[in-house]
Amino acid sequence: MAKLEPAFLVAEFPNPEPMLAATRTLREEGWQVELYTPFPVKGMKDALGFTGRTVPHAFVIGGILGAVGGFLMQVYPNVVYPLYIGGRPMVAVPAFIMITFELLVLGSVLIGVGTMFAKNRLPRLHYPLFDAKRFHLASDNRFFVSLALVDGVDEEEGRAALERQGPASVEKVGGEVPE
Repeated sequence: MAKLEPAFLVAEFPNPEPMLAATRTLREEGWQVELYTPFPVKGMKDALGFTGRTVPHAFVIGGILGAVGGFLMQVYPNVVYPLYIGGRPMVAVPAFIMITFELLVLGSVLIGVGTMFAKNRLPRLHYPLFDAKRFHLASDNRFFVSLALVDGVDEEEGRAALERQGPASVEKVGGEVPE
C-alpha cells in the first residue's frame, strides 16, 4: 500500500521582485502560495496577505501568566505559613519583583516559542518540497514560490498559472510514494 504525501509545484525565480509580483498575481487568481527565500524580502508579508497575530499574542499571554504565577508562588507560602519577623508585611511586593520578572520572561518565551513552533508545524525533519532539484538554493541565492496540489487543485492549471509568471523553472515534487 502506498502512503500519500503532499504534492507541490515549485517555481524558481532569480530575483525577489518577480517572485513578489508572481505571488501577488497568483493570490489575486485565488491560489494559495508559499514563499521560500534566502533572506527576508520587504513586501513578502503584503504579497502573501499575512495577517496572523497569534504568536505575538502568545508572547504577551505567556508573559502575563508567568508573572502572575511567579507572584502568586511567592505570596502563597507567606500567607499560608506566616512568619512575623521585624514588622515585615506578609506580601512584600518589592522583594517579589525579581522572581516575578524572571518568570514573566520565562513564561513569555516558552509559550511564544512553543506557539511559533506549532504554527509553523515544526520540527519538520522531512518535507516533500525539499526534494526539488534546485531547492537547496533557497538558502543561497534563489527565490521559490510553491503551490500545494491539494483539495482538488489541478496540476495542469497550477503549472500554467506559474509559467505565466515567467519563472526560471517549474517542477512538481511529492505525491504518492511506495512504502
